[in-house]
Amino acid sequence: MIMAAMTATLMLMSAAAQNVQSLVDKLDSQEPLRSSSWGVLAVDGHGRTLASLNPQRKLSPASNMKLITTGLAIKTIGPDYCFHTHIGYDGTITDGVLHGDLYIIGGGDPTLATSDSIATDYTKVFAEWKQFLKKEGIRSIDGLVIGDGRLFDEYLENSSWNYDDIATYYGTGSDALMFYANTIDYAVTPGKAVGNPVNVAPIFPRTPWLKIDNLSTTSPTGTDNTLYFFTTDFTTDISLRGQFPISRKSKTENASNKYGALTCAYYFNNYLNASGISTGGYADIDRHNMIRTGPGQSTGREAAGHPTSISFTLSPTVSDIARETNHRSDNLYAETLLRAISLHKTGSASYDSCHVAITRELEELGVSCEGRFVHADGSGLSRLNLVTPEFMVDYLKAMHGTFTFVPFVISLPSPGSNGTMRSILPGLSQSVKSRIRLKSGSMSNILCYSGYILPSTGKRDDTIYFSILVNNCDAPFSILRPEITSIIAALAENN
Repeated sequence: MIMAAMTATLMLMSAAAQNVQSLVDKLDSQEPLRSSSWGVLAVDGHGRTLASLNPQRKLSPASNMKLITTGLAIKTIGPDYCFHTHIGYDGTITDGVLHGDLYIIGGGDPTLATSDSIATDYTKVFAEWKQFLKKEGIRSIDGLVIGDGRLFDEYLENSSWNYDDIATYYGTGSDALMFYANTIDYAVTPGKAVGNPVNVAPIFPRTPWLKIDNLSTTSPTGTDNTLYFFTTDFTTDISLRGQFPISRKSKTENASNKYGALTCAYYFNNYLNASGISTGGYADIDRHNMIRTGPGQSTGREAAGHPTSISFTLSPTVSDIARETNHRSDNLYAETLLRAISLHKTGSASYDSCHVAITRELEELGVSCEGRFVHADGSGLSRLNLVTPEFMVDYLKAMHGTFTFVPFVISLPSPGSNGTMRSILPGLSQSVKSRIRLKSGSMSNILCYSGYILPSTGKRDDTIYFSILVNNCDAPFSILRPEITSIIAALAENN
């Protein structure tokens, strides 16, 4: 009786697998996927292959890279770890006066001053920092308030990111002391007449050392908004290019801010002055370890090697940050987690060290990288990242065997969740949706989905691990997405 039931179950599963494979083969035989480069692999915990197409083809994963970054961060740094931001000083304290500089020593918290639901309002953080000074007896500072982001060595951005990405809110780089996710919000409104420059004004944060080079124009009604910011390390100008229709209402546009540590120091300096603690100004530290009061404005003084720490505040936990990373597909958070992994494992947060750390962690996890994985960054913004569907599935299976699998899988959204998964698979029942945990990845001509389908039986071996990577497809996502997600739906409805 039991044997007959087991045989019947296996036959049903085999028939379901054949149906899914038939669907994959059908999609591969017609446009838009016929002329695309894509790969699929779905297996279950019993080792059965449910669908397969080009499983060893190396493809760009886009934001599917965040699966690797967040999973390894939770595993290697720990789900409950918090980034520390220290308040310290260099000098002496006499009669309530700090004869020296105050340091805000960044530990990698990417949430400071963001509007993220997991973040603490920055004015409350500033109030804590002020209390640290009060307990130390500091009533005035004759030196500078210095933003110190040195813990993450090397430059903010990955060198392989596209030029037109690094000025955007999604292409801003991470360092150890960030403020408002290293971005700036600008209000834009059309000019009074077609051909006039677009009106642009900063909203938050205010950065007096940056200037707008406004090369934009007001365009006729019915045209597209093509406004784009461009920034570079070689100038403090932010170039605004493109057009904005005269019929459009005011809109917020976002640009990257390469001076997060300086911005943090500027705002805390102003907070202290407004609350009765006088200071000598604000500054940060350049790549040559020199204190500067603004871009290109060196004081000629070297930053203290080891400021005396007074106390510190804590970021949200790594598991909370990973969850936000995967739900909102936040590139800055992902890059911060990547660099934190590298710092934890190698002592350096440079991207060369990141590659060493990630490869080492994957190999220790039992996931072979050779010929299957090319690592460039943590977010997937680089087009140099390459993975095979087979590699991604092996990684997901290996993570299932770790003690940190629960916080990792919880960090992944389900269809219908807030964020990037809100609108996919609307036809599935909520009970089925809740068993799907996945990450999307999209860039121009790229759309990917990888993740887990948790079993309705509750048996681990019935878990499905899948990866669907589509590259070089010029079809609109509105056409491509339903086709790809139909594979996920077929897998889930038969599990």
